[in-house]
Amino acid sequence: MSDPAPTASDGSPVEDVVGPDDVQGRGTQRLLADAAERGLAVEIVARPAAESLEAAAALLGVDPASVVKSLVVKRHDGSFLFALVPGDRQISWRKLRTVVGVNKLSMPAAEVALDATGFERGTITPVGSSTAWPVVADERIVGRRVAMGAGGHGLSAFVEADELIEAYSATVADISD
Repeated sequence: MSDPAPTASDGSPVEDVVGPDDVQGRGTQRLLADAAERGLAVEIVARPAAESLEAAAALLGVDPASVVKSLVVKRHDGSFLFALVPGDRQISWRKLRTVVGVNKLSMPAAEVALDATGFERGTITPVGSSTAWPVVADERIVGRRVAMGAGGHGLSAFVEADELIEAYSATVADISD
């Protein structure tokens, strides 16, 4: 008897679930290795390129709030953190500064984010980052199965947000508007 066909979180079929042996690219392989080391279950799904987050959500069969943006944030001291924000919301700099306890945060240039994480924009995730920066997760992802960057273009990683939060000892707070 074969396994049932994989489905997206809304129950619709997902045609292109990618197995560990099928992953091309060091970023996604690094993601899978880190997830395995932390005991974090991750499902990698291939998808066509999308023009927007909303289009990516539609391709994955989920609502935009279930697509988590992994944002690399630079502190004034030159260190970084990850801010995980639902796709239908924007980061609130004021709220994040309060949570982190600093007066200044910024979004680094793409090449700086790549150097800090080992991932290009559009593929960024704390899972498998070349440096284990602190993670701050918006409280709205708690209890959800979410899709996020998978370390390579054309791929998304599905994870249980609560397991992700636990695996990275993430701070959970209201950090979005």
